[in-house]
Amino acid sequence: MEVKTILKNLIKCKSPQELIDEGTNSGLKKTLNAFDLIILGIGAVVGTGIFTIIGSAIVGSADGPGAGSAIVISMILAAIASVFSALSYSEIASMIPVAGSAYTYTYATMGEFMAWMVGWILMLEYAIGNITVASAWTGYFVQFLKGFKHILPAFIVNCPLWLRNDYRTMYEICNKYGWNVHDKMPFLQLPFGIEIPFAINIPAIAIVLVLTILLIKGIKESTKVATIMVGVNMFIILSFIVVGSFYVKPENWVPFAPNGIEGIFTGAFVIFFAYIGFDAVSTAAEETKNPQKDLPIAIMGTLTICTILYVCAALVLTGVIPLNAIDTQAPLAHAMRYLNINWYAGLISVGALCALTSVLLIYQLGTTRILFAMSRDSFLPKSLNVIHEKYKTPHVMTWLSGIIVIICALFMDLNLSAELCNFGTFTSFIIICIAVLILRKTEPNRERPFKVPFCPWFPILGILTCLALMYCKFSAKATSALYFIVWLVIGVVIYAAYSYKSKRLEEEGNN
Repeated sequence: MEVKTILKNLIKCKSPQELIDEGTNSGLKKTLNAFDLIILGIGAVVGTGIFTIIGSAIVGSADGPGAGSAIVISMILAAIASVFSALSYSEIASMIPVAGSAYTYTYATMGEFMAWMVGWILMLEYAIGNITVASAWTGYFVQFLKGFKHILPAFIVNCPLWLRNDYRTMYEICNKYGWNVHDKMPFLQLPFGIEIPFAINIPAIAIVLVLTILLIKGIKESTKVATIMVGVNMFIILSFIVVGSFYVKPENWVPFAPNGIEGIFTGAFVIFFAYIGFDAVSTAAEETKNPQKDLPIAIMGTLTICTILYVCAALVLTGVIPLNAIDTQAPLAHAMRYLNINWYAGLISVGALCALTSVLLIYQLGTTRILFAMSRDSFLPKSLNVIHEKYKTPHVMTWLSGIIVIICALFMDLNLSAELCNFGTFTSFIIICIAVLILRKTEPNRERPFKVPFCPWFPILGILTCLALMYCKFSAKATSALYFIVWLVIGVVIYAAYSYKSKRLEEEGNN
């Protein structure tokens, strides 16, 4: 009997109406409109993809070959995988306009245990993804400071590597150049002869702290900052496309796909990181004035605008510079330096900082709102689920999410965190597509301000495309695939040890 009770609890769902009622009484301030949401979406999507990840997707890495000029096909594949999921997100977000994104939608369709696991996976997507962005932000910030080498002290312009990198990256740098690790980073001496390497990415930690404080002040204020950042970002990208188009040499596009189908699919997996931000729009549902109408517009608008920008920027980048000369850290800025347009390369660095700052802001917002929803459901301590009296924001949860990113940034590098983030994103997208199919059966009469066209085929295609891209990475036996499995196991352990019991105690209290 006990086993039957446990299994029943594991698949216990919340009704959509119950979730909506909870969201209505959350206390969060409703200030956002469709334009604000599109700004949030573009701010989360256009940034890391164009300014950093695109270089690795084109050139390749130790974990797989690059797509070369065929990166445009990789982008279209990633966009197709995204659009099916985006349509599914739009339908459910218009039906259940509450915070929590895929976590909340899973709770309404697949039950308690799957909801917890999806929430845990979303933590991987947002919090760990934020580490990727913070690391990239540091790289551009250091390059930006070097432009002031005649003004700023040398210690600031050329600060030690161990003060601007995590320890994993420090080891990689030392191995690459044949340096002695002990000469390049300090080691903490512990009893029994144990040495612990010490490295701290100070710029990344500083920007996360600043944005955490900004998010506590209020989402509308955060959106205003994001609007400014996105405006600068869009100007830089559009001007790169226009200026760079005059230097395009078609011979640079040959060979178009140097690594064939494998390179194209690997590139699609890598570049997918650039598309994950559109679902951050749904995490702000409870702070939207008219979520049923505005959320679908914002999600699809974000995806359309960003895909066009990505493809155009990729065509120009691979056209102005040979593939073997593309830089994986700052590809756009390096391309301008390659053309001896150094002043514009500096301008791109400023645009990159603005873009990455907006991405950090939106990811941090997404992390906080998902944790907020999970705490409200007693999967996490209720003490974390507190709204600030003045700012009407979940300030405790905001600080917690910021601290999580800071701690993880001490030992995770850019590439590992990006790939882990992708696994989390693919999984959440698959869950969303399944949720649409379930709700079509369980809630056929509920009002749907937006409907996925050609259902069930579009959700099924979304599931298959995401599975195909995940399979490519698993088959390559990448380190990130192993870490993803470990992350899932940890999630199961936490649910069994704390969340399940906490939920039962809440139910007993209500009874």
